[in-house]
Amino acid sequence: MAGAFLRRPSPAYKAAARRALRVTIAATAGFYVLLYGFDSAVGATYALFGAIAMAGLSHLPGSGRQRAVLLAGVVPVCWVLITLGTYLSVRTWSAVVGMLVVGFALAFMAVGGPRFAGAATGLQLMYILPSFPPYDPASLGERLAGATLGLVLLTIAEMTLLPEPVALPYRERVARAAEGAASCADRLRSAPYTLPEATLGIAQGLSTGLRSSQVPEAERPAGAGLRPRALAHVGLATRTLLGRLTVLPPPRPGAATPGEVGAGSGTAAGGAERDAAARGVDQDGDAAEERVGREGRAGAAEVAQGGGPDPLRAVADAAREAAARLRGSSPDGRAHARLRQVRRGLTAADDGSPAVLRRNAALLEVADAALAMSTAADIAVRGRAADVSPSGPFWYARMRAPQLWWRRLSGHVGGRSVFFQNAVRISLALAAARLIAGIDTLPHGFWVLLATLTLTRTTVRETRATERRALTGTLVGALAAAALLAVAGTDIEVYAVALPPLMLLTFTLGPVKGVGWAQALFTVVVSLVFAQLAPATWQLAEFRLLDVLTGSAIGAVFGLLAWPRGAHDELRRSVAELLRTAAEIVVATTAQITAGGRRVPQATAPGHRSLQHALVMAESAYAQYQSEPSGPTPPPAAQDWQAALIAGHHTLWGADRLLLPPEPVVVPPLGRQAAESVIRTGDRVAASMLLTSARTDPTEDTAQAPAPHHPPMLSTALADDPPGAPRVYYATVSWLAALTTDLARIASDGDRDNGAGATPPAVTGSDTAASM
Repeated sequence: MAGAFLRRPSPAYKAAARRALRVTIAATAGFYVLLYGFDSAVGATYALFGAIAMAGLSHLPGSGRQRAVLLAGVVPVCWVLITLGTYLSVRTWSAVVGMLVVGFALAFMAVGGPRFAGAATGLQLMYILPSFPPYDPASLGERLAGATLGLVLLTIAEMTLLPEPVALPYRERVARAAEGAASCADRLRSAPYTLPEATLGIAQGLSTGLRSSQVPEAERPAGAGLRPRALAHVGLATRTLLGRLTVLPPPRPGAATPGEVGAGSGTAAGGAERDAAARGVDQDGDAAEERVGREGRAGAAEVAQGGGPDPLRAVADAAREAAARLRGSSPDGRAHARLRQVRRGLTAADDGSPAVLRRNAALLEVADAALAMSTAADIAVRGRAADVSPSGPFWYARMRAPQLWWRRLSGHVGGRSVFFQNAVRISLALAAARLIAGIDTLPHGFWVLLATLTLTRTTVRETRATERRALTGTLVGALAAAALLAVAGTDIEVYAVALPPLMLLTFTLGPVKGVGWAQALFTVVVSLVFAQLAPATWQLAEFRLLDVLTGSAIGAVFGLLAWPRGAHDELRRSVAELLRTAAEIVVATTAQITAGGRRVPQATAPGHRSLQHALVMAESAYAQYQSEPSGPTPPPAAQDWQAALIAGHHTLWGADRLLLPPEPVVVPPLGRQAAESVIRTGDRVAASMLLTSARTDPTEDTAQAPAPHHPPMLSTALADDPPGAPRVYYATVSWLAALTTDLARIASDGDRDNGAGATPPAVTGSDTAASM
């Protein structure tokens, strides 16, 4: 029995207690100083609720210093919101319109990432508080001063009181993963040309560690700016590189790999010459680029025969260079230039046996992933100063912040975006709550909107469950508050002494024990606060119960009317649309490959923007889906949603790589047998995507069909390679084989957050990954 009392508190209690101590000290210090020191009830109210809004009822991610920086940035925003709320409260209709517009804007700002999403609730409260009568512009100065004091005290408390350990930055995570990719590339340069189980496990762990669900919210590169986009791009490219290296096919038996050839004395001079050529690329600009092109064409035959530059060594060097750049070093870019040279050799290598060309196609995918990682790392570190052409996957390299933010916001305007759905739902609910509170002149109408804001969830099922627990807790809290008010009467000292420990208990137990405990304790807290502001009776607890009941009812109504199933249905629709669009891209790409023609560099191939947008919608829906409880209708058996996102990314990236050359070029058409093979294989992959799409989001008229069968490697199913097939044929088949693997994973065993394979980040509010 004694062991139960000696048991150490869980980490959740420790984190909640640290947070509760900070908000309690900041809120009560500002409240007592202004109320009892300066006799300013208005200022004391705003100091107390300012701290509670931004720390007690909001979830600001990050360490204490990171939260302090965020709080310093929101202080001017709070001034604007308090001023707007004060002047718009002159009439009920103006307050309702203001609540609708401001409520939508603040909720929609979640597209900017976890920091914006975490601050949204607190900022909503900073507008709600002054939007109720009395209409008193003369008190605006007291309101602003009180809110500022509360936020300043909270900022100091975040920086000084019980700081948490600093989380591992995302840059360091990516740098470690890049070093792991370099190690994998080194291991694959020598026999047996496969990775041992231990190395595979390490690569899997490094890839999984870059998933957004494994990264603390404050460290996720989810912002709309240039550097966060580039950093997310680095993460996706690194995970793709790790995934490509783990499935790289070994060379044919008896063939000498470039690494083995380079180990002999006969290639020492050639290696020195290639190193000199790489240095020339770094030093001599355009002339060196031309020289690299000549050497790449001259070395194509060597690459095809197993000699010449070592692609895996170049990949390893570029990965280490990217890791060093992310850690603050300033490498000369020689490894990146050498990898570009090697890639040109792989691209030009059309001679060789089918096995050699097939391996070269796989090596080309590895090289492309490494180049993307290296280039994105340069942008993430240097920003717009990076020497990167703003085309293809790096379209954002020269854009300014307003352009990038506009792209992010405009991409989520529409009924298919979960961010837009959430903003519409909560803004309509808050406007209705403000209208009802104004028409019925409910006492303490602020509590009505507070209940609507904090109890409305993204699904009607979750909203109902939350409100049942919240109403039960509020009833218990109201009874306790009524008893305390009846016993203590007008003895303010009792309330002043009881408030700090009770607030500490509220914000410690509430986040851990659930919404019922939180509402019960918070009801007593607000009763103690208002009892110090003005004489109160036990009826104050009755008003609190009535207001919470009204606010929760409004939230339930709008939760039922506006997208009641939240991201559960939206994820089905978004993934189905993603797969349908990807199927169109596969068919169109294989048709263009077989037909040949003139190709020129451009930002993205025609028709690919629709796939980019579908990826943005699916990723945002998946990010919200992870935070919602399972609905009454479970997802299809063993549905792996992240595998569908992988298929979308691989479709976009592979199609762009095949169709968008680095310089204008005329591509000859494929021969008859090669063309028929590519068209047939592409049609099979597209058909599988369409069948998987129909199974993901079935309608009443959907044909019943078994899950499509996906062989492990589609390229190996082609027993007879077309004679004389060019390199582009094998590159296309390799891409289609990767898509087949992705489709097989969708129907394989998985859970809601399967970490198998090199998966793209489910970034809240981020469309960076879709840009690849």
